[in-house]
Amino acid sequence: MGSQKLTGWRKSSHSHFEENACVEIGAGQGVVGVRDTKQRAPRSVLVYSAGAFAAFLAHLTGER
Repeated sequence: MGSQKLTGWRKSSHSHFEENACVEIGAGQGVVGVRDTKQRAPRSVLVYSAGAFAAFLAHLTGER
């Protein structure tokens, strides 16, 4: 899936703009894309299944 099929891109609330360390996420049907905001177009996008991304977030927030 190309990044053109991912929509609703938004910047992480934990991004640190002073250090130029920002990521954005976008969603598609059953998938979540992650990209670096400081990278110029065309941006590389890592695409994960929605389940894998949910498990990743649960791990980060301590949910089990």
